[in-house]
Amino acid sequence: MTSEVKTDPAQGPVSVQSCEEGYRNPTEVKMSQIVLPCHANHRGELSVGQLLKWMDSTACLSAERHAGCSCITASVDDIHFEHTIGVGKVVNIIAKVNRAFTSSMEVGILVNCEDLYTDKQWRVCHAFATFVARRTEAGKVQLKQVIPHTQTEQMEYSLAAERRRMRLIHAEIITDLLSSSTAQLGECQEYQDAVPAERTRVESVELVLPPHANHQVSTFGGQIMAWMENVATIAASRLCNAHSTLRSIDMFHFRGPSHIGDRLVLKAIVNNAFKHSMEVGVCAEAYQGGEPTRHINSAFMTFEVLDSDRKPRTLPRIRPEPVDGKRRYQEAIARKKIRLDRKYIISCKQTEVPLSVPWDISNQMYLSYNNVSALKLMDARSNWVLASEKHKVRLYTLEENHMLCFKVEMNVSIPAEQTFHLLSDLRRRKEWDLHYDECEVIIEADDEDTLYRVATPCIRKGDKGKDFILLASRRKPCDARDPYLIALRSVTLPTHPPTEDYTRGEVLCAGFTILEESSCVSKITYYNQATPGVLPYISTDIAGLSSGFSSSFSACSDFLEANKDSESALPLQSL
Repeated sequence: MTSEVKTDPAQGPVSVQSCEEGYRNPTEVKMSQIVLPCHANHRGELSVGQLLKWMDSTACLSAERHAGCSCITASVDDIHFEHTIGVGKVVNIIAKVNRAFTSSMEVGILVNCEDLYTDKQWRVCHAFATFVARRTEAGKVQLKQVIPHTQTEQMEYSLAAERRRMRLIHAEIITDLLSSSTAQLGECQEYQDAVPAERTRVESVELVLPPHANHQVSTFGGQIMAWMENVATIAASRLCNAHSTLRSIDMFHFRGPSHIGDRLVLKAIVNNAFKHSMEVGVCAEAYQGGEPTRHINSAFMTFEVLDSDRKPRTLPRIRPEPVDGKRRYQEAIARKKIRLDRKYIISCKQTEVPLSVPWDISNQMYLSYNNVSALKLMDARSNWVLASEKHKVRLYTLEENHMLCFKVEMNVSIPAEQTFHLLSDLRRRKEWDLHYDECEVIIEADDEDTLYRVATPCIRKGDKGKDFILLASRRKPCDARDPYLIALRSVTLPTHPPTEDYTRGEVLCAGFTILEESSCVSKITYYNQATPGVLPYISTDIAGLSSGFSSSFSACSDFLEANKDSESALPLQSL
């Protein structure tokens, strides 16, 4: 079976056209809607609030198809809207469950726009939503596993675990990043003719009626998101007395349900305005009778104001309110920096030199995510070609998009967790890998991310050796179907510039996956996307002119065997 994979650099594969006749993902749900004037804004473009309703409905149907019971929206990841949609166009939405966990599941959503007259289609946005299965009379639901059938489904399944990890630590990491970033920003700047933030404040109340409820008699998540988008748009438009266009939404996270009869209070205000964009903070709170308000949802939305040529207009500056307003003003600057860091990291092209991106604590989350995701994508590829095999060590190659990748595979009689801990500390790799002369720890960022400087020997007489600044990201399995992962990629550090003694090399994607075959047998696979700095070390092996790979990994097997009971199998922080 073959499949056409369309990949987004930020999130991985987002759509697939299967070439296996008759196969269709059992959780896939499609919705097609023609955009009518009642769905549109004053410019004749589809309201984003209406689009969010359709997206949420489609994703919910997919989740319930898999769960076999009612499901509720827990969160929706960041969404970037690439295009607007005009009246008369057709919106095609495809949703399918990428992976199920205990009682929650990730649903991938792809939105395309279709012009019926030209037969053209283009992508509008994609998103990942998390749905939770509601308890039944029998108690908490245990969701059945999703079984990937295509290469793309395997990629989505694997990456879903990493995205879930990001969601679980999202709030904590963002708080840390904001506190560290805002400390460096100083006081708010005063601008002449700045617009008072108070002028942009919007507060609106909605009574939740039966038409706003879903089939579970709680407020439809898509409706809440649509109301939030409405007040945010009003706030953005008040800044410059012009209609605004929504470009992106930071994660929606539902903190609690609301029901028929609730009053939903929706609040929005422009937190900060930059040259061509502004950030609007919006929240939804619910109350009933004399009860205190309950926080239902909050989000940050980025708007632009377009001129007659559809180009972003220059925006007026904002004058924040004292105390909380100044805090929101500074946090908006920090969030913009985070977004720009993430955009830079995920948009780096493989052909660009340097391949590595700058490291600092504010972009650790995204570098680590991309590091692990790149390795998972390589692991999910199915079109590897066996180049050679010796002493039960197998070398495979894959040529794709003018890039050569290789993997080395072997089985060892060592438990997977022990193997993972032994290989996680790159300082010990020189004990079995002749390509490692030196290895030192530069930064131990946390339990899962460490920065190393690695030096390798020269290949030809008269040449200099190479050195690499590597980020090593480690992950334990999410469940039994996942391997242990040690992902490696180059980063740049101002404290460790290139030196005259070494040529600075770069690693785009490399690392180990360790899969538990049984309680005492593990399958180790080493991957490398062969950049120019790495290729000379393995070119003769790939060409079949030598078997250095076999010797190195046989030595790795001996190293693991000799140390399988040693205390060096402890996590790095314990060494």
